[in-house]
Amino acid sequence: MVKCHLSRFMGERKLKIVDVARETDINRGTITRLYHETANRVDLEVVEVLCRYFDCDIGDLFEIIEEEGQS
Repeated sequence: MVKCHLSRFMGERKLKIVDVARETDINRGTITRLYHETANRVDLEVVEVLCRYFDCDIGDLFEIIEEEGQS
């Protein structure tokens, strides 16, 4: 499973979904799905914009979490 840490980044900076959408020109629905971790896919352009906006690496924004029972 892939965990998205967007909500943590936004919380640390006290940002709202609308703030990030406005400042990055990323669709608000895309930000909402990433924030709530309901997105099934993400464009690489969106990942790049978010990483530049939060000044982080891809590995800081996304993390692979092993689900129970998987190896």
